[in-house]
Amino acid sequence: MAQLFQSSKKYRSRGQALVEFLVASALAALIIPSLLTGLVSSRLGKAQTGQRLEATTIEKEIQDSLRNIRDTDWNAISTNGTFHPVPTSSSWSLSPGSTTIDGYTKSVVISDTFRDTNGVIVESGTIDPSTKKITISVSWNSPIPSLVTETIYLTRQKNLTHIDTTVSDFTNGTLSGSTVTNQSGGEVTLGAGGQGDWCNPNLTLTTLDLPKSGVANAISAIEGQVFAGTGDNASGVSFANVTISNTNPPIASINGTLDGYKTNDVFGETQYAYLATDSNSKEIIIVNLTTNPLTETGYFNAPGNGSGNSVTVSGSVGYMTSGNKLYSFDLSSKSGSRPQLGTVSLAGTGNRIKIIGNYIYVAIQSTTTQLQIIDVTNPRSLSIIGQAQLAALNGKDIFVNNTGTRAYIATEQSASHNEFFIIDVSTKNGNQPILGSYDSSGMNPKALTVVSGNKAIMVGTGGTEYQIINIINENSLTSCGSLNVDTGVNGIASVRENDGDTYSYIITGDASSELKIILGGPGGTYSNSGTFTSSVFDVNTSSVFNRFDVTQAIPNETSITYQIAGADAADGNCANATYTFIGPDGTSSTSFSSGSQIPFSISGVYKNPAKCFRYKASLLSSDSSSSPVMYDFTLNYSP
Repeated sequence: MAQLFQSSKKYRSRGQALVEFLVASALAALIIPSLLTGLVSSRLGKAQTGQRLEATTIEKEIQDSLRNIRDTDWNAISTNGTFHPVPTSSSWSLSPGSTTIDGYTKSVVISDTFRDTNGVIVESGTIDPSTKKITISVSWNSPIPSLVTETIYLTRQKNLTHIDTTVSDFTNGTLSGSTVTNQSGGEVTLGAGGQGDWCNPNLTLTTLDLPKSGVANAISAIEGQVFAGTGDNASGVSFANVTISNTNPPIASINGTLDGYKTNDVFGETQYAYLATDSNSKEIIIVNLTTNPLTETGYFNAPGNGSGNSVTVSGSVGYMTSGNKLYSFDLSSKSGSRPQLGTVSLAGTGNRIKIIGNYIYVAIQSTTTQLQIIDVTNPRSLSIIGQAQLAALNGKDIFVNNTGTRAYIATEQSASHNEFFIIDVSTKNGNQPILGSYDSSGMNPKALTVVSGNKAIMVGTGGTEYQIINIINENSLTSCGSLNVDTGVNGIASVRENDGDTYSYIITGDASSELKIILGGPGGTYSNSGTFTSSVFDVNTSSVFNRFDVTQAIPNETSITYQIAGADAADGNCANATYTFIGPDGTSSTSFSSGSQIPFSISGVYKNPAKCFRYKASLLSSDSSSSPVMYDFTLNYSP
């Protein structure tokens, strides 16, 4: 039995050894190939790493050779295609196709570079003729097919600039409906009218003594006529109709007066004037200007015992404020008592009103709401739709531009707040945003107007009584001129005549010459559209025009667009060349709205590269008081 057990144990030991052998063989079959593969890969990896380092070195050498070629001759790398660099006796050159040396294949692919209007490189856009996209590749096949590649951009090393920025730069160009001014060292803007300069006013042009010795405090004007009224005391005439001659300088003469009232405001047309008076029974007086002497033909009597604070007229409807009420009344006839059409309550006394289209804008004497907008589409049903809260100051006067997108308000003087405000009234409904404000520096404002050429004029008493404000940057208003009128300025109106002359008319506390006329401008003839075409720029040798940049100001309701022209010289002279102005698509039907890459063209009437260059700026405004301004034009080019 013991022998049998020992025999069995012996067989089991042999079986276990066999199993262990089989397991070890299986493991070896799995591990040994992996070890061998790893050993081979390790040896190959070392070789591959070395080749990649070598290829990277070759790629960097190719970059250096391309820069050398670029510095020597840009035209050598300006052709698209596949090339490889070849050393020469003193430099490098490019030969077509790729090349293989010592197992490394080298290729240089040259292609166009595109930029957007901001000059950023993009996949598609305007070709930049002074920048090339270059893809460098170095490849090898053994022991494993591999590739090193890198994309670079090379630009002409020589970039020059030409800039128009001074008065003399711009006056050498051609102006049509535009003018060159010198408020910031030289700039191009639309003609503002007039032979003077709003920013350099003087009181020597024309003055007029109104009859008697009353205090003149109301004024409005149209071409050829000024309507003036007195109202602070009973010593003057209620109204004077003043004729203004179309001469240089203008001559002012009284063409009739009306007495019997104290006048708080006046609105004038060719044949009629409308006076807002202190009469409880005739808050509005209608004056016939065609009779001699002037006659009162009609009136409007508002309910209650108030006085007329302000008045305006649109077609056959008149509007007036009395206290905190706005009234509309019928003017289909100018005779007798005119019937009331509608009324609405305001947030405070309506000091001044202006109407543009279907909306009336009211300067409110209130410390909470200084502007209210009233929809007068239906004069029988007036409704307040918008308002603005300024500093806690009473609104004194208001001006609204002809497009009804901007309101300008003067408020009473304050030591802690600004007194002049620009308000965006484009939307009309709800609270209207304030865009900018200006400090009158101690002057107590009484009236304002806005004139051509991005200027506002605010007048009053104390401090500097006649102040001109540059409003081209609505967020940063600055002074551009002023006048001291120590007797005070009680009212202002402005007129642009059909022949281009521009004036402001002021009524002052000067008892011997209440009415004064101030010449405005500059610009010669006012224009709401115009062009400036630059003088010819001769770059002396054929060059690539890369891009242009502009410094400009584009106020509300204005624009500037640009076109450029490149041409070959005619008879060796750029002055004789033919210029075709084009936009971003290379045709004359489009324009640039700002600085941009310049299109490339080697055929057709527009050329780039070329020897001769010009540009044209087209200026436009739908707001008679605003104009765009071009300060600088900078051309970047490469010979």
